[in-house]
Amino acid sequence: MRASDIVEPAPTVSEDATVLDAIRLVAVEGQPGVVVVDADGRLRAVLPASQVMRLLIPGYVRDDLSLARMWDEAHADDLARVLASTALREVMPAYREVPTVDADATLMEVAAVMAAERTPLVPVIAADGILGVVTAGGLLRAALAR
Repeated sequence: MRASDIVEPAPTVSEDATVLDAIRLVAVEGQPGVVVVDADGRLRAVLPASQVMRLLIPGYVRDDLSLARMWDEAHADDLARVLASTALREVMPAYREVPTVDADATLMEVAAVMAAERTPLVPVIAADGILGVVTAGGLLRAALAR
């Protein structure tokens, strides 16, 4: 079995989209993360749900977790307004090589990339661009079905 056999549509968002757009893909659509592309459709990043969640938490709260207890509804509303007007490209980690696999990658190759990169989704690349993603759930279902 190959990556192309278990590929799923990529939960894609533009780097110009808002942080709130990425959060919606994860929260509302139940995606394990998002694939971030630039205006030309080139792959820029893969943000697992845990990284999308990290975008919700101000840096000073990540630095001192005891401050999380101080957040109330008013703070949450303020944060929502900021997230709705902040582009992903402004808060994404610095660009680095995005882990991908070819369409003919074996399940073990895909699993190895997921494990090494600690990501629940890996873009599958074909000659004409992003074919889709393999998710951890899809990979495990395929492995159990064998």
